Amino acid sequence: MIASLRGRLLEKHPNFVTIDAGGVGYAVTVPVSTFSQIGGIGEEVRLLIYTHVREDTLALYGFAGGREKELFEKLITISGIGPRLAVTILSGLPTDELLDAIRVGDAKRLTRIPGVGRKTGERIALELREKLEPLDGEPREGGSISDGMQRDVVSTLVNLGCNRAAADKAVRKAVAEGAPVEFELLFRRSMELISR
Repeated sequence: MIASLRGRLLEKHPNFVTIDAGGVGYAVTVPVSTFSQIGGIGEEVRLLIYTHVREDTLALYGFAGGREKELFEKLITISGIGPRLAVTILSGLPTDELLDAIRVGDAKRLTRIPGVGRKTGERIALELREKLEPLDGEPREGGSISDGMQRDVVSTLVNLGCNRAAADKAVRKAVAEGAPVEFELLFRRSMELISR
């Protein structure tokens, strides 16, 4: 399996690039985020690679960073989503927005991506929501506030009758604002944000 490629960029298009690595030109399908991050033609580039092998095909999918590759790998575990659609999904929304839409279960935002219908959007939101721990290279929100504490605050808000998506969003916003590390203060700030 090819895990990464480093070489000179021969061709660059919004959905694929060609990399010369050791005299061999590799055609690699990339999402728009990777296209935007890599250098120009003739420059040296390094991509993380997902190798997709089928009976009749060997296809390479490249990513500038670990977050996009991990999210791609999670997307293709969902029934009905193959590598090409996963790349389209990664290209359809910036990674942070895509992660936010999945975490809050916003299937409607996902259906704005070409090729993602209502059922697929709902499936993505439902199946990936629980699987999304912070991805490699993704900042752990608030730094010192543990994921466990955030889950406890969300759970408490839900037990008090708040909508789960609203609770998730409020806790994330409170953490992003730099809410204190103590459970009670994080809980109170999240409650304030929900009641706005």
